Amino acid sequence: MSIMLDPTALDGAVRPARRNDLEGLTLPHGAEQSAVTEAAHVEPEAEEMAQLRARIARLEAQAVSRSADEAVPTMVSGRFRSAGAGTQLELRVDVDGPRPLMRISGDFFQMSGATTNYVGSFVVEALTTTLAEGLVKLTGRGRFSFPVLSPHVEVSIVRRTAVAPTPGEATVQFSTDGGSPSASYLCAFVSPHFRSVQLEQDSVAGTVPFVSYDTGSLPQPPSSPARVLTIPAAYAEAGIEVQIAGAPDVVPAGAAGADARWSNAELHNAMVNHFSLWRNATRWQAWQMVATSHVDDTTRGIMFDAGGAFQRQGFAVFYDKIKGEDPVSRRAQLRTYVHELGHAFNLLHSWEKNLAEPPQPLGPNGGLGDLSWMNYVQDFQPPPPAPGGTAAYWAAFPFQFTDSELVHLRHGFYRDVIMGGNPFGVGAAEVDLDLFDDPVIDNSGLALELRSIGAFRFGEPVVVEIKLSTTDVRGRSTHGRLHPNDGFVTVAIRTPSGETRIYRPPLIRCADHEDRTVLDADRPAIYDSAYVGYGKDGFYFQQPGQYQLRAQYHASDGSRVLSDVHRLNVRRPLTEADEDVAELMMSGDEQGTLFYLLGSRAESLESGNRALDQVLDRHPEHPLAVYPRMVKGFGVSRDFKDLTPAKELRIRPANTEEGIGQLSKVVESSAGDEGVDNITLGQVMRRLARVEARAGNPQRAAEVMDEMVEIFDRKNLNPHVMRDIRSQAERTKEETTRR
Repeated sequence: MSIMLDPTALDGAVRPARRNDLEGLTLPHGAEQSAVTEAAHVEPEAEEMAQLRARIARLEAQAVSRSADEAVPTMVSGRFRSAGAGTQLELRVDVDGPRPLMRISGDFFQMSGATTNYVGSFVVEALTTTLAEGLVKLTGRGRFSFPVLSPHVEVSIVRRTAVAPTPGEATVQFSTDGGSPSASYLCAFVSPHFRSVQLEQDSVAGTVPFVSYDTGSLPQPPSSPARVLTIPAAYAEAGIEVQIAGAPDVVPAGAAGADARWSNAELHNAMVNHFSLWRNATRWQAWQMVATSHVDDTTRGIMFDAGGAFQRQGFAVFYDKIKGEDPVSRRAQLRTYVHELGHAFNLLHSWEKNLAEPPQPLGPNGGLGDLSWMNYVQDFQPPPPAPGGTAAYWAAFPFQFTDSELVHLRHGFYRDVIMGGNPFGVGAAEVDLDLFDDPVIDNSGLALELRSIGAFRFGEPVVVEIKLSTTDVRGRSTHGRLHPNDGFVTVAIRTPSGETRIYRPPLIRCADHEDRTVLDADRPAIYDSAYVGYGKDGFYFQQPGQYQLRAQYHASDGSRVLSDVHRLNVRRPLTEADEDVAELMMSGDEQGTLFYLLGSRAESLESGNRALDQVLDRHPEHPLAVYPRMVKGFGVSRDFKDLTPAKELRIRPANTEEGIGQLSKVVESSAGDEGVDNITLGQVMRRLARVEARAGNPQRAAEVMDEMVEIFDRKNLNPHVMRDIRSQAERTKEETTRR
């Protein structure tokens, strides 16, 4: 930012043209005349600043003249805004009222014609407060999102009495380190809320959106008063105004048939179609969809965040997982709705706050001990020996955000909070490698390992296997959520050029459920695989060379278990066909999204599907053709729910014949040492069996499961892994037989 655009400097700020007298205060004639005379002798270019200083002097004089028996002054906290052309300031004052954080903050905007552009933000975190009967003075050095010449901030606010229940205008004066006054602003009181957002809600027919919960319906902490909480009321207690935007639309579900579950691809399509009605921009607006259920039955909510320039604008909650009219169900609904909307404000899970940008402090026991909307109920674990778990959480939870979360909601820099602003969590900046330092002491009894093939072809989707095992002969109990989608495993990627990035999945899944896994001699390890080639920051493996990966697992007791560094190579393309295939598979975000979603028939991803079709048409025998086949096979093998911009639900029926053909070729290519990884192959074969059953071939479905066991038997896998594979095969047989 140039000096001329510095809104704290005299030459960089345009003060409001309008100046209203401060209401409710009159000065003795002598004091007022003295102030006016002083202002009359200043140079023209400093006249406006002198008038503001004279105004403050009049307020101070009036404050001294007040008698002690006058009415108690009102609070001064809330949101203020300057007026007029040029630079405008939105000011937030947080020094009294519920849970005051003793901070002031603000955002600058540049007005030009019919447009308004964001300039930057500031926050004062250490305030000096001077109180008088009629005036509050707040001073401190600000922390700015951009370089400034005048970092010192002084705010003077008229403190009215109960007769006038809102505070008067706030005068904001910036000054240099040497004490020279610079730009100043006169800000009128706007709202007692620090920020305001509009929430639009749609629901699928058959679901009942949450309305309210009486916190006194079930036992709660004695310090937490019984009250009726809605979503707006819960956020109002945090100082945030949530306005429900119009009547909710109900999406007819009759066309969905028997399958009312929503896949990630369908949710992504619904989000894209909905936001096509909005401008791609930063706006204090969010969209909520109340769907029936997710294809993963453990998922309660999910945040739409599929990359692009404008993220964190919508989320879904799944009614079938939290439905009910009893107090326990309504309490769970309240927590889920507030939790998912919190993600739209860029709040991370309690145990992930140190991965935010900027980093936020972790609460007790690595964040698992936080009594917060953003923690998982069943994973609540304060430092030992205090009890944890669901009962302990609800017995102590006061239905509020933590102080650090309030700081973010009320005073986080504009782009870090507003929907469509900075990406969720860590942005494009490099990650702090200290987060991945080896622990000085590790008594977790757990070991984490990343595995993959040693070398990937250029453009090949990078999939890593994540293994969690026990190192304690007595065994260990923990959760089994190993996929990065769930937020308990974080993968850092160091590129050949030396840059280190965090892999950030496009969708944030909140699998808020009990998931205890015992690792012992009978089951020493559990496994999952994750496609880490594409995320919110685009493609992560776009240059040939050696990559270093390291993962961190957040265990149930708060332990952070680190893997060793895993190295893999991305080869250079050797032929023109290699170059063409890589270009077709990595030339757009649409292809990356399709690989992440395992296929989609959304119109917004049509260009990506065309590119993958070209791979199969032009290079059907290329080793990487197995990946487009897998994506196409998954995409066409189930019905696709299409929520149109007009809020109509269309169903595109599955093409079982094409799905069987594509998935069968994936199995054929992967039965040996080539093709997809073992965990993905098992997923492909289970999907193939279900598609065969849907096509009316239950016997063939059972044969596919028998073939799956035979293929993995030939791969000489560990006995406990084979036991899990046989169990998966039997469960799939039972499922397909019931169709």
